[in-house]
Amino acid sequence: MKRNRTLAAAALVAALALTTAACGGSKGGSGGDNASKGGSAGFNAAAEKVVNPSDKKGGTLNLWTTTDVDSLDPGRAYYASVWNYERFYTRTLLAFDGKPGKDGLNLVPDLATAKPEISADGKTYTFKLKSGLKFEDGSVITSKDIKYGIERIFAQDVVSGGPTYLINELDQGQDYKGPYTDADPNKLGLKTVETPDDTTIVFHLAKPNSDFPYLLAMGSAAPVPQKLDTGSKYGDKPVSSGPYKFKSVEPGKGYELVRNENWDASTDPFRKALPDVVKLTVTTNADDMDARLLANTADLDWAQTGLSQAAQVKVLQDPALKANTDDPYNGFIRYVTMAPSVAPFDNIHCRNAVLYAADSTALQTARGGSVAGSLFGSMLPPNILGSDDYDPFGLTKGKPNLDKAKEELAACGQPNGFHTTIAVRGNKPKEVNSAVALQTALKAANIDVTVDQYDGKLISSVIGAPDVVKSKGYGLIVMGWGADYPTGSGYLQPLVDGRFIASNGNNNYAEINDPEINGWFDQAAQETDPAKAADLYKKINHKVVDGAYYLPIVADKALNWRNPRLTNVYITDAYGEVDFQALGVSDGK
Repeated sequence: MKRNRTLAAAALVAALALTTAACGGSKGGSGGDNASKGGSAGFNAAAEKVVNPSDKKGGTLNLWTTTDVDSLDPGRAYYASVWNYERFYTRTLLAFDGKPGKDGLNLVPDLATAKPEISADGKTYTFKLKSGLKFEDGSVITSKDIKYGIERIFAQDVVSGGPTYLINELDQGQDYKGPYTDADPNKLGLKTVETPDDTTIVFHLAKPNSDFPYLLAMGSAAPVPQKLDTGSKYGDKPVSSGPYKFKSVEPGKGYELVRNENWDASTDPFRKALPDVVKLTVTTNADDMDARLLANTADLDWAQTGLSQAAQVKVLQDPALKANTDDPYNGFIRYVTMAPSVAPFDNIHCRNAVLYAADSTALQTARGGSVAGSLFGSMLPPNILGSDDYDPFGLTKGKPNLDKAKEELAACGQPNGFHTTIAVRGNKPKEVNSAVALQTALKAANIDVTVDQYDGKLISSVIGAPDVVKSKGYGLIVMGWGADYPTGSGYLQPLVDGRFIASNGNNNYAEINDPEINGWFDQAAQETDPAKAADLYKKINHKVVDGAYYLPIVADKALNWRNPRLTNVYITDAYGEVDFQALGVSDGK
């Protein structure tokens, strides 16, 4: 997942869940004292269990954020928090279960009646749809709506920015360009997806892919009613298939969801749909948002990227406040990409120089210290099979190696150093702090860095556009990433597989296109034994690290506040965040 996105490390979370004494036990059902009154449950309590379980309906859930949505269109969104937020208004054939921790990684039938019937050769997936499924306008959701929703993402000139895995799996040489230019009279011309009737959908793969079910749990596989599709403007007010629909959409200001009267709870395996209203308020003032959180006038930081440093200090010094926070690993690695398309980073020794000159402790401090993440030496997070402690540049030692940096500068023909530009989202203070910390450290090696802050909502067309990266001379790019789904390919493939390089909405900022790496991904996709696949992901990770394309900053953690009035609070490993759809409010307000 992207930039704000995802999978938490269950084992690490358990090891780090330093739960303090609760201010009262949690009782199931709406009649429990804590469920009705709220109350702190202890530090990191939501990383392990459901805090304040309740089935009480009503009230308004108040989410706040300093980072606007990238898109509400399920086919275009790539922020982790949007994927989480989509659970209010978007359903898919399969979905991650509504359970805490690692249990949230399990796929369960959502629109489908059951998990797919898979052919003996592993290349054909057949689903049957439940009855009683409707869009917010009352029209029946059919298999054709699902196929059409998938076809939309093939129109990358119209529906860009989201994950493109399904294009890679389903195009198979057809060179399909999406429904908007489809010659088929029904605009359903993608040959690899069949809809023999309104309740059956069949997917034909070119080769087995054990990860394919995860792709069908993404918003890019959500149904879209063709008659209500507005193309690139669909995100202005997407049509709901879930328990809530949009009452208002005001980019940069806020969004309001209200109940979708055409959602049938009997068809939905896990969504709680407790609040009457879900409000998301966008602000540019992070300090004000944190003050509202600590005052409990805001319920939760929607972006789930952690309290600001000043608020963290206040919370961690006060046990009563700390008891309302969680600080698990969230499955992200925060990193800096070095772009070989921008000189002198076309020379590996110049990239090595940056890795040796970086002050990893200063970079960690810039994100908020150890509470914000652990020093890390590679590019596969600890919750993914295949991760290890590989650290050839000594980043986990916490200090720069200027002698090695200078050796590498000489080797790359830049003994007196060089100048470059680092791109960073201006609305992400921790990322700006990281850029400044790296700028300061690199000065000691005579590497002069200009920090260029850009509007984070333009990410797809700025750092996500290779031509723009080259024209602006962005040699360094600050970013973070979490797995799109819980395997090595789910994390690494968008970042390092050359077949994922895109002209807009690109995530492979280093533009790595190594046939050996690409081939290893293909081998792993056909492995039914997770341990054998993990060995391949380890090889990919090591080769990428050795290529000096990335400077890992931390294996990310985020200290987030939860309002004591919230019910059903838990962190799901599927998103590395609180599962929004499960939340309720105990006071009914």
